[in-house]
Parts: sequence; C-alpha cells; structure tokens
Amino acid sequence: MMVEVESRERVLWCAVKAIQEINPNLDCFIYTGDHDASPETLILRPIDRFGVKLLHPPQVVHLNRRKWIEEHTYPRFTMVGQSFGIWLSRCKVIYYTFFSWMYGFVGSCTNLAMVNSSWTQSHIEKMWKIPKLTKKVYPPCDTSGLQELPLGRSNKIPTFLSVAQFRPEKAHTLQLEAFSIALGKLEADSPRPKLQFVGSCRNKEDEDRLQKLKDKAIELRVEKDVEFYQNLMYKNLVRLLGGAIAGIHSMIDEHFGISVVEYIAAGAIPIARNSAGPRMDIVLEEDGHQTGFLASDANEYADAILQLLRMPERERLEMAEAARKRVSRFSEQRFYEDFKILQSYVFLSIEKRLILKIGGKVKDWRE
Repeated sequence: MMVEVESRERVLWCAVKAIQEINPNLDCFIYTGDHDASPETLILRPIDRFGVKLLHPPQVVHLNRRKWIEEHTYPRFTMVGQSFGIWLSRCKVIYYTFFSWMYGFVGSCTNLAMVNSSWTQSHIEKMWKIPKLTKKVYPPCDTSGLQELPLGRSNKIPTFLSVAQFRPEKAHTLQLEAFSIALGKLEADSPRPKLQFVGSCRNKEDEDRLQKLKDKAIELRVEKDVEFYQNLMYKNLVRLLGGAIAGIHSMIDEHFGISVVEYIAAGAIPIARNSAGPRMDIVLEEDGHQTGFLASDANEYADAILQLLRMPERERLEMAEAARKRVSRFSEQRFYEDFKILQSYVFLSIEKRLILKIGGKVKDWRE
C-alpha cells in the first residue's frame, strides 16, 4: 500500500486523459526509467490501478540513465544532482542561491503553471514571478467509495489512524509522543483509545525507521495501545478508515495533503499539521462549522485527541458531516473540469502565436 505514490500517479493519468479528451490528435509522451514499459502496458496501468481509461496509448520515452536522478546517488546536494548529475559546490549558501535562481528562471518561461494548493501557489508566484499564469488545480482525490462509509463509529475502542509512508518528514514520532501525553491526561474511567499507523517502506532505511518507531512505543509504554500496518491492501485501509474517529497528519509544509482529504471523506475527523495545504485549503470551516483540528506540537496534538475523546457523539457527527461537504472541491470530476479549462487556454494561445507566424493566415497549427 503506497497511498501517496499512487495519488501522485493518479494525477498523471487523469491529466493525460484530460489532454486526450481536449485534443485526441495530440500525442502524450511518458518519460520513464522502467525499461519494460510500452504503450501497450501503459494504457492498461491506469485502468487496472485507478479506473482511468485513456482514449489511446501514450508514447514512451525510456530514460537509460535513471540512476542519475535517483536521490541515493547524491547523498549531498540532492536537488541539483538529480537535475544534472553533477556536483556544483560544497557551499550550501551558494548551492541553494544558485538552484533557487535557476528554478525561478526556468519556471518563468512556462506558458502555464498549475499548482496543487494555495500554499504551492504562493510559493511559485514568489519564485517564478508569473502570478497571472499560475493557476490552482486541486489534485484528483478518489473519494467516492470512502464517502459511502457511515459517519457513525463504535464507542468501544476509539481509534486514531495515521496514514503515511514511513519517511522522516512524516513526523510519526511526534504523533506517538502526543498520543502518550493524551493517555496520561485521560480520565481513568474513559475508554482507552488505540493509535493505528498505516504506511509503506521504500527501502531498508524506512524499514529501520519503522522499527525505531515500534521501539519508541515501548519506551513510551504505549505499545499495547498502538498497532502498525505495513504495505496494507487498499480494501483493508478502507476498513480501518471506516472505524477511525480521527485521522492524524503531522508533516510540516505538505503542499496539499491527500491523506487529510481521505480522512474527511471517510468520516474521520482530521487532526492535521497547522501549515501549508491542510491549513490553507482543507481543514477550513464549512458553513460556519468546524471541520477538524490543526496542531503544531505534541501538546497541541494531545489536546485535540483529548477533545475528540471527550466530545459527545452528536457533536462529532456534526463536525464529520461538515468536513465531508468539503470533499467535492477535491474530486476527480472537479480536477477534469479545471484542468481542461486551463489546458484549452494553453492550446489556444499556442494556436494564435503560430497563426501569427505564418502571416496571419488561418491554418491548423498541427499541420
């Protein structure tokens, strides 16, 4: 189960499909380091994994030097190394200054920049300095099935769910510490909650990180209240989402936060990091009603956990219902609509420029 990776791939295939629907005669090229990829296999992949049906197979360009863009090849200066496969400097100040300038220069040449959140939009407008050409399009979140889950939850064991790859930036240790603090303040006669971690490991480093997380649970003496699920099948993830009263997210400055959208679609109240996408786009009031909690440190997360545990079921249901109303903003259908409008603008602007180049005569620019 690699929810985040699959979510990013869903964006790719939905974008390809939208472009093909706008202009069926236009070829889409997929650049990949997978040497066994072919047009025949790639047209089946989005159908099998996401139910996205392309109009025709995409073209494939194989990247024969894939290792040059893999981060483990460059233990330092990863961004520039991945971009060019060379070392630029040992001075971090010079490195980041140059990369920032280069990033801004290249970005400023684009015809249109589509960004996935308000936070990303602000960042790109500052770096690329093309605010009129920077448009926000939320990623396509497949939440239709999750919205069919009932909002009601069992009161026997209140469950908190955390869905994220076991990577350092996901800050799983912070969640464990917050959960431990909350348990220490919980009334003795209250039902003892459970924390469930669901994620995938990309490599041995992630495996080691997961083991350290398990060791941390033992250190905090909460190991009996915490469960770990690695590489879970999606149907089993849905089952856990349907039983959780809340979903926890703790990554700093996550551009969007698809897992947070999945929480609210499933009826789990989000307890998310008070930054970037979750703060600016997702965990906002809906019709004057609170839709979740935002936190910045272990104590704030613990307070949110305790508030939910002490909250009457009726109040929790009202919050979950208000949160679920926001899901339509992040649907696959909404992505298609917004993406097609913006891509049509790009094609029209290209057509106008090419018409001018051939002396103002009206001629199909594809010829």
